[in-house]
Formats: sequence, structure tokens, C-alpha cells
Amino acid sequence: MNSRRSAREIEAIRAHCGARCVVLLPDGSPDAASHATRMAAQPLEAGAWGRMLATPADAGARAEHDETGSQDRVAALVYTTGTTGSPKGVMLTHANLLFVAQAAVTLRALVPGDRVFGVLPLSHVYGLSSVCMGSLLAGARIHLHPCFTPEAMEMALTRDRVTICQGVPAMYAKYLEFLAKQGREASAPALRALYCGGSPLAASVKAAVESAFGLTLHNGYGLTEAAPTLTQTRSAAPRGDCSVGPALPGVELRVVREARDCAQGEIGELWARGPNVMKGYYRDPQATAAALRAGGWLATGDLARIEGDGAVHIEGRLKELIIRSGFNVFPVEVEAVLDAHPEVSQSAVVGRDVEGNEEVVAFVELVPGGTVDAAALLAYAAASLAPYKRPAEVVVMDKLPAAASGKVLKGKLKEMARANAPPPAPAG
Repeated sequence: MNSRRSAREIEAIRAHCGARCVVLLPDGSPDAASHATRMAAQPLEAGAWGRMLATPADAGARAEHDETGSQDRVAALVYTTGTTGSPKGVMLTHANLLFVAQAAVTLRALVPGDRVFGVLPLSHVYGLSSVCMGSLLAGARIHLHPCFTPEAMEMALTRDRVTICQGVPAMYAKYLEFLAKQGREASAPALRALYCGGSPLAASVKAAVESAFGLTLHNGYGLTEAAPTLTQTRSAAPRGDCSVGPALPGVELRVVREARDCAQGEIGELWARGPNVMKGYYRDPQATAAALRAGGWLATGDLARIEGDGAVHIEGRLKELIIRSGFNVFPVEVEAVLDAHPEVSQSAVVGRDVEGNEEVVAFVELVPGGTVDAAALLAYAAASLAPYKRPAEVVVMDKLPAAASGKVLKGKLKEMARANAPPPAPAG
């Protein structure tokens, strides 16, 4: 778990997974130190906790592990960030993780001489399988940082001369804002490849990053339940749009709507099948049955369309779809318009129930020094959106709530939108 989780979240996960021991790493992490104090944790010398766990019961488990084969056994229990609901424990096997690690090596052409920027949390599946395990499998070097800061990224690019940079879109946007404030241009003398994932990539961010570094910003898509990568753009075929690319070799995709496969370009729920699909949710057979369908298909809960070239375009979360006066509104479309404003760093759009209908509410984080107000943003969005897609309200925030991975917590924003809903119109 990432120590940035709240005490309530950590205790809920601790109880759910039934951990016999909790190991906290407080050096450089005030959050972990705070949890250690709250739990009255005992300090241990390096290696002591490993010896403490080496009980006869573990020896028996290791023997069973050897007899049954390690590939199908659970290697990691990764809890989802809970952006729209309660966190669930995703059971990922050795085979799941190694498949994604090998795909990272192959598609990124990782070699022992590569130096990788290791800023994504290793408690997040993107940082664990793709960044960490992929790099180690290739024999590459990882430059680890406890958390993202623009200064840490600059150090990695200049002093450490990283060759591969992977992160979430917000990370790149924050770094470019930092450079602009300093009045300097990006310097990355050894960098050869840029990758992002974890959240939607805005066209404005992609264009700005590519202009600053002179490299293509490659995009990908995945989810914890797929360890996580399902698609990735290819270095041999750089894209000018924000597609997340075709499926990984060995992964099958289909788009489903109302129990039928969608036609090319039609939007529906993305289903996936492959060696990286999870074993299930820990102690949650009902949720497992809802996600894992007949034939080994994982229903991702994400809306997507697949074009003729095999490129996948993510249209949003199925649960986030807003139905306004009978019309479907995809939040990512509204977010793309708002993100194009020069004073907007990032935006997040949610739906709000109002009198038998649903309306669009947008939350916006401005770039440092940005002064645009909600009224101006409403007018800006109205110029590019059909009436039913236009936000009923724009809320300007200092910072959007986000998980440790950088993913915006839309569940919290939906609660805020609901709390700020206007009173119903009087009857009559």
C-alpha cells in the first residue's frame, strides 16, 4: 500500500487482507512515519522482519508453492484506488506480472544500458510490473524517487541522464509548468523515449511535451485487474492523436454493448482476455463474477472504440457516463475542451442528479498564476460543445483530489458536486 492512504483506508485493507505483519518504511515518508506512530510499530534492524516471518508455517507454504508451480499462484495483492467505490484486492499471479514485464521490455526495446526514471509508486501496479519489473528483467537501472516533484524529475533527466521516462500525464504537465515558471527549456541529453498512462492524456499536454522534448509521448491503457497494461502505442508507428494504441501481443480485445459485439468505431464496454488478466478479487466472489465473464473475458468497465487500424480510443468509465436529457455525455470529451484552455492544468467532469435528469459539473485546476474564472470557462466550453454537453457549473480548485498514482479521485468530486447541488425548483 502507498502510505498516502488515510488511516481509515489502511485499517480497512489491513483487516480485509488479514495481514500477519505490517512493515512500514518511514525514512523520507512523513505519512509512513505517522502511521507507524499510530500503530505503535516497533523499529527493526534491516533484515530482522524477514527472519521474523520465516516460521515453520511459511516453510510449509513454500513447499506447497514449489509443488503447485509458482506461475499461477498469487504474487501480489494490489488494492484498487477506489476512485468510484470501495477498494478491492486484486489478486495478480506471477504469470500476470511477468507477462506485462516482458511486454515492457519488448515494446520499449529495453536494454541493460537503459536508465529508467522510477518515480511511479511501486505499490501501484504500473510502477510495480511495467516500470520496476520490466526494467529489472531487461537488466536496466532504475533511479528511484520517493515521490514526484519537478525538481526530482529535473535531477533524473539532467544529472542521472535517464533514457526512459514513464509517468502519468499530470506529472509531465507539472514539470512543464515548473520549467515555464523558471523561464527555462527542457534538458534531457540522454532521453530516448517518453511514455504515459494511468489517466487520460489531453491533446494539449501531448503536444506541449513533444514540443519540449522533441520526442513522441507514447500512450497506453490498462487497469489493475490486467496487471495493468492492455494496450500501448508503438515506437515504430508514433501517433498524432491521443489513442492508447493497439492491444499488446497476446491480448485480445472486444467492444461490447447490450450483449453484442460493437461494429468498428462504435462505443461500448471494452473487454479483454490474455495472460495478464487477474485471478479475481480477494474474498469477493460476487465482484469477481461481475468482472470475469465466460470464456476468460475481463469486463473493464471502461468505454472505448476500436478503429480500423486496431487503435483503441478510451471514451471514459461506464459508471461515469452522464445521460443528459436522453443524450450520452462522455466526460473525457468535455475534459478535452477544458484542458485545451491555456490557463487550465487539468480538469475532471462528473454527473450530478437533478430533478429526474443529470447535469454536467466540471472541476478545474489552473496552471500556476492562472486567473481565468468559472464564468469565462463556461463561455469557453460553450463555444465548442453541444448544448447538452455544456457544464452547468465549473468549479475552480487549487488542486484536484488525486490518488498517489496521480489518478483524479472522481468519487470525491461527485460527492462535492452533490453537496453543492442547487435546491430543487418550487412546485407549481
